[in-house]
Amino acid sequence: MSLKIGIVGLPNVGKSTLFNALTKSKSAEAANYPFCTIDPNVGIVEVPDERMKKLADIVHPEQIVPAVIEFVDIAGLVKGASEGEGLGNQFLSHVRECDAILQVVRVFEDNDVIHVHGEVNPQKDREIIEAELIFADMQTLDKRLKKAETEAKSGDKEKIAYVDLLKKVEVYLHEGNLVINMDLTDEERDKIKELFFLTAKPLLYIANVHENDMADINIDDLRRKLDIRKTSMLIPISARVEEELGGFSEEEAKQYLESLGMDETGLNKLIKASYSLLNLITYFTAGPKEVRAWTIHKGDKAPRAAGVIHTDFEKGFIRAEVIKWEDLVSSGGEVQSREKGLMRLEGKDYTVQDGDVMHFRFNN
Repeated sequence: MSLKIGIVGLPNVGKSTLFNALTKSKSAEAANYPFCTIDPNVGIVEVPDERMKKLADIVHPEQIVPAVIEFVDIAGLVKGASEGEGLGNQFLSHVRECDAILQVVRVFEDNDVIHVHGEVNPQKDREIIEAELIFADMQTLDKRLKKAETEAKSGDKEKIAYVDLLKKVEVYLHEGNLVINMDLTDEERDKIKELFFLTAKPLLYIANVHENDMADINIDDLRRKLDIRKTSMLIPISARVEEELGGFSEEEAKQYLESLGMDETGLNKLIKASYSLLNLITYFTAGPKEVRAWTIHKGDKAPRAAGVIHTDFEKGFIRAEVIKWEDLVSSGGEVQSREKGLMRLEGKDYTVQDGDVMHFRFNN
């Protein structure tokens, strides 16, 4: 499953530093002036999953293939982007191509790092970014609504209902709200999917804090600073710390994290949160050739999960052999799992669980 997440924020909030840390590279220029990132930088990041190593220790595969996420470092925008200011429409088009948005908001104070608006104000910065996304959606909506109103003159009930739905969305956007937070039925959300609203994309906030503050982070305080909902996903990160960790050995990194009062890197938390944000889970295939992680949506049935490997697997699905990853590891292998009755045969109605180890049987 292809997964693309866009990193957005005002200029100089730490987006490119975060991207470099994620990809363990220097591919994104991190300079102290606006628009140092003009073309989006793209990096493929492995999803950390300790279960894979434990499985590999049992089956001894030739290779381990983790799940990956594609992160896109999108150029910083300024107030008026929806009207063409800064990089304008170029920025918005890059956002539209992503499955979800990571909005980086600067919380740290540093006189050596210029703020595009002259002061560090996390709430104001967040509101500027979201206002530009909202304005862009309003422009999209306005065009579609005019066409829908013309079509509804035929008297068709479905077309009239569609106009009513668009007007409801219009009011919500005009009030400064994001479509993702709108109370809509699944059917209503399906109907507006064609419009590809930017504010309908899942959103994760990254609070870029000073490295000296990492040990005393208070999430509730950060939420108040950003003025976001309690239900909004928020991850505090020091982009500078994360970039420094990339140059450390495993033992050095562990000691550094402990000195900051952290049990794991902010990047690991970010990647895991991205999975949760998009309602994704992982299942595994494990054999002598490889241990591989496969990404699917939570609630997917076995045939659809098989289709992630190959469409023929889904079309010709017969059944799936399923073992919980913990059972395979604790038993010492697939043969032992079978002997202990820990392997199950599941049909088309089986809902795949996170961490399942699966083998599929199918007709060619």
